[in-house]
Amino acid sequence: MSESAPTLSLPTPASVTPPRPRDLVAVIIALVLPTIVTWVYFFQADAMPPQLQLTIFSTVKTIQFAFPLFWVLAIQRGRVTLRPPNSQGLELGVAFGAIVAAAIFALYLAVLRSSDPVVAATEIVIAKVSGWGINTPLKYTLLGLFYCLIHSFMEEYYWRWFVFGQLRRFTSLTPAIVISSLGFMAHHVLVLGKFCGFDSPLTYLLSACVAVGGAFWAWLYDRTGSLLGPWLGHMLVDAAIFTIGYDLIRGLFAA
Repeated sequence: MSESAPTLSLPTPASVTPPRPRDLVAVIIALVLPTIVTWVYFFQADAMPPQLQLTIFSTVKTIQFAFPLFWVLAIQRGRVTLRPPNSQGLELGVAFGAIVAAAIFALYLAVLRSSDPVVAATEIVIAKVSGWGINTPLKYTLLGLFYCLIHSFMEEYYWRWFVFGQLRRFTSLTPAIVISSLGFMAHHVLVLGKFCGFDSPLTYLLSACVAVGGAFWAWLYDRTGSLLGPWLGHMLVDAAIFTIGYDLIRGLFAA
């Protein structure tokens, strides 16, 4: 028996009751819900006062992330158990995240830093973080830590554990990877379109990169049964994005 300290483990969707039509409905809801959340916050609430925007954003994101656990625990009658940590796929996840992070930095420094879409996006990013009250480097760092450490895990739990895991109950590996990755990409299209413009090829290039990342993390999760590798890789990618974000808006902190 492993001597590692036990950690909280999510119930495995495939281990609960056999798939039923209602479970497929839940997967469809989970696939489109983040896109609806993004559309509400970035477009429908855009003209509202910043604090109201933040309240709406927090509310709809809470609903989004609560939905998988509600479905598995309350509807499918799954259980949360204590299991030893599973480090399978850790090295592969970290290596993938490091390679993608390095590629992001290289692309930004070589091409994107002074490009028209990124220059235009900077003002929108500044407006968003200002509306959240992020007006010092410390506050921005804390926001970045939250997204890198916590939000990245929540996305892995949502997209890989629930959406991909539930899809695997209905279909084979490749369709499950493709469908879950396209769902993961969809709300990023809206975010990138908001910042870079829907007429910019950059929006769709970066969105395609998101889908590739989602596909790799789904494959890794299927191979290892652990979210640790995908989470750490996702964390490194988000860290690169927030580092670039700081470079874009650092003038805000000097004001």
